[in-house]
Amino acid sequence: MTSAPLGFIVPQAPTLAPEPPDGEAWQHEIKYDGYRTLIVLEQRAARLFTRNGHDWTSKYRPTAAAASKIRCQSAILDGEIILQDAQGRSDFHGLRGALARRPDSLVFMAFDLLHLDGQDLRREPLIERRRRLEDLVGAHNPTSCIQFSEAVDDGRALFAAADGIELEGIVSKKRSSRYRSGPSKSWLKVKCYAEAILRVIGTIRGDAAPFALLARETAEGLEYAGMAMVNLGGETRSIFWEAASALSTVDSPIPMPKQMSAAWQRPLLSVRVSYLKGSDKLRHASVRELLLNDL
Repeated sequence: MTSAPLGFIVPQAPTLAPEPPDGEAWQHEIKYDGYRTLIVLEQRAARLFTRNGHDWTSKYRPTAAAASKIRCQSAILDGEIILQDAQGRSDFHGLRGALARRPDSLVFMAFDLLHLDGQDLRREPLIERRRRLEDLVGAHNPTSCIQFSEAVDDGRALFAAADGIELEGIVSKKRSSRYRSGPSKSWLKVKCYAEAILRVIGTIRGDAAPFALLARETAEGLEYAGMAMVNLGGETRSIFWEAASALSTVDSPIPMPKQMSAAWQRPLLSVRVSYLKGSDKLRHASVRELLLNDL
C-alpha cells in the first residue's frame, strides 16, 4: 500500500521559563532569531513551510535546492531560517531584506526530525530523533545553508554565554520527550533581556495597551529606537501621562523612519526600558521605570 504524501505538521512550541532547568534530563540549544520553518522532503523535491503552514518554497529557493540533495527518500525537518551577521549571530532585522534580495545568504538551522523514509519519528525520544538528524544533515559545515543545531548539557553556562554576546536566549529540551504539536513544557525558552535609559518622544494609545515611542542619545543627536509598552502602575502611571500631556507638541521632535500617527512630545522625559537582546531595535520592550529626576 502506498503511504500518504507528507505535508505540514504544526510545530512544537516552547514555553517561556525564567531560568534554564538543571539536571541530566535536559539538553540546551541556542534560540535562533529567525523564521520557524519545516522542510518537507519527498522524491528529491523539497517544500518549505512557515510555522502557520504557508508554503514559502518559492521564497527559499536556494534552501530548497540544498535540501533536495539530502540523502533520503523522504523526511520532515524542523528548524529556523536565519540570517547570520559577521559574528555568526542571528540578524532578525536584516532577515526580511535578505529574503527578498539575497535568499542564498540564509541558513536553515535544523534541530529536529519528525519523519524519515516512511517512519514517523514523533513518538521517538528527542535524543534519538536528533541522532538521526545529525546523521542526515552531517557534521558542522559553516559554508552549508543547512546546518545542525548543536546542543550542550550545561544550560546555565549556555545562557550566560548567550546573554554575554547579546543573543535572544536559549531553548532547553527534555531528552526523553516526544514531539507534540503546539505549546509544550518539554521545551522551555529562556530569553535574554537588557535595559536602557531612553527618551520619550511620543505615545500611542492602542486597543490593548499604550505604547511609548522612544529615542536613544547618540553623538549626532537623538535617534529613533522603537516602541515599548507602558507597564507603569499607580501613581507613577499618572505622573507619566501628566508629563506626556505637559510636554505635548504638534510634530515629532526627531526624523522618523516612517509616518506614524502619535501624540508627540518634547524629548525631555526619560524612562528605563527592558527589551529583548539580539537586535539594535527594540523588541518585546516595556517601560519599567519613570526617571522622575528629569521632571
